[in-house]
Amino acid sequence: MLKDYDVIVVGAGHAGCEAAAAAANLGSSVLLVTMNMQTIAQMSCNPAMGGVAKGQIVREIDALGGYSGIITDKTAIQFRMLNRSKGPAMWSPRVQSDRMRFAEEWRLMLERTPNVDFWQDMVCGLIIEGDKVCGVETAMGIKIKGKSVILTNGTFLNGIIHIGEKHFGGGRAGESPAKGITEQLVAIGFKSGRMKTGTPPRVDGRSLDYSKMEIQAGDEQPEKFSYLDSSRALVKQRPCHITYTNQEVHDILKTGFEQSPMFSGRIQGLGPRYCPSIEDKINRFADKTRHQIFVEPEGWETVEVYVNGFSTSLPEEVQLKALRKIVGFENVKMFRPGYAIEYDYFPPTQLDSTLQTKLLKNLFFAGQINGTTGYEEAACQGLMAGINAHLTIRNLAPFILSRAEAYIGVLIDDLVTKGTDEPYRMFTSRAEYRILLRQDNADLRLTPKSFELGLASEERYNRVKEKLANSNSIQNFFKKESISPAEMNPVLDVLGSSPISQLVKMFGVLSRPGVSIFDFIDVNAKTREFLSVFNKEDIEQAEILMKYEGYIQREFELAEKISRLDNVTLESDFDYYQLTSLSLEAREKLSKIKPSTLGQASRISGINPSDISVLMIYLGR
Repeated sequence: MLKDYDVIVVGAGHAGCEAAAAAANLGSSVLLVTMNMQTIAQMSCNPAMGGVAKGQIVREIDALGGYSGIITDKTAIQFRMLNRSKGPAMWSPRVQSDRMRFAEEWRLMLERTPNVDFWQDMVCGLIIEGDKVCGVETAMGIKIKGKSVILTNGTFLNGIIHIGEKHFGGGRAGESPAKGITEQLVAIGFKSGRMKTGTPPRVDGRSLDYSKMEIQAGDEQPEKFSYLDSSRALVKQRPCHITYTNQEVHDILKTGFEQSPMFSGRIQGLGPRYCPSIEDKINRFADKTRHQIFVEPEGWETVEVYVNGFSTSLPEEVQLKALRKIVGFENVKMFRPGYAIEYDYFPPTQLDSTLQTKLLKNLFFAGQINGTTGYEEAACQGLMAGINAHLTIRNLAPFILSRAEAYIGVLIDDLVTKGTDEPYRMFTSRAEYRILLRQDNADLRLTPKSFELGLASEERYNRVKEKLANSNSIQNFFKKESISPAEMNPVLDVLGSSPISQLVKMFGVLSRPGVSIFDFIDVNAKTREFLSVFNKEDIEQAEILMKYEGYIQREFELAEKISRLDNVTLESDFDYYQLTSLSLEAREKLSKIKPSTLGQASRISGINPSDISVLMIYLGR
């Protein structure tokens, strides 16, 4: 009935959508199988993209030719650059999205993408021949052949929804769980586990009193996610609001603790450490008399509101009673209660760095099936799995990003090397080279690689070359031109910085703390005229490179030095037990993970420098 495909993607969440788009844009025939065509790219939790480290990932997806950044820009209702008060390595873009338009735009983008077909059905098993996946079987009994399969099942694998003492099967509110895949893979030899996540209640914005809350407006000069010139920044924005819980709210919530599936032990899976439920926060931080609540609109027109910070699985009557004691929520009407969801995942140490499974060839995992949490983390895995599925079936070299090249590289290396037993979320602190991996330079880092691969368009590549040329031109100007004491000292005096006594190169003055490139525009006519032809993005890029030149160079040299270990390959069938000089723990861990390089081996938990020395000696290094 259905033709044979190069790539079959199971699941149409953020990972599945990026996987389908990437493989199709590289030239593979793709079938995207989803249980519900109406929930493609559904924002199951908060209606936002980006944030600390996550914003960097969205920029990287965009630089590689993915769709997340473009669609986020098209459906944004508010933009904020987080951590502006810190150094540029910490700057993180975040966008509040229109939930319905986001999902609609994703579907339309996929429908406009040649080579993508759709099929609405539940995949309940894989077609396996020998050690290779050859397709999928659906609940309707249809067998679909495919040269590769990407599983992006999200929270649907044997999903169970918990609200108080009630629990029922579901992969998301109102949707059925997926059954069959876990059982089949475990029978083959895969290891699986259980994880938990949760979501807060959705409420009627018409029943809230915003006058009692703090306004959280977007940036005065909003930017955008995508590097494409065709992507537009916001002209108008919708505000979010902030309010707080209080002791009365906490006391009401505590009355439901005995019925909480988390405290009663009915939920076995571990939840996200950095996004705890409100009952978990009250329990863990008993000394806190209040917790912040972000009141986030779900779109431009809808009255539905997301109560960020109030994730819960307590009984619905307890949720509503507690909500009405929050300032501004006194007359709140609830659209639906918050809930917890427990689901299957597969520890990601069972994957190689392409996200292909070690047990079965041509089978890839991406997203929450790997133990991650977050749209952005899922989307970048989908993108990389889609690229590598396309390359693998053509016997082409894999596409792998190192820890010094991208947050995506950090995330995948963490997963396949260290694994995770709790939902993995990306933070800037996870990246040892975060000065190199800034949100402003993701296009310079990754677009040339993607263009060479055939994914990034010529438009993107030409924009990167233009940006690089402009940045170099600005840097050369500042290194060549001087500024006088009369022009610069008033600026330095305001900043409390030492005055200059003679003409000095502008580059040297710019390196001082607090001095901005725009200060030179204000006081020097030649600089003002020179920079008038460049856009803000290019000027900002040049400023960062000049102000942090020393730090960037040192980190680059360190990354180069450490990357030499990643150039030393290790055979996947190597017998580590023969090296008796290795510690027993090292032999066990190395045999389990089967690292592909010496660098990856060095990052495995429990592997010591002395173990790496033993391997280097054995390899003749």
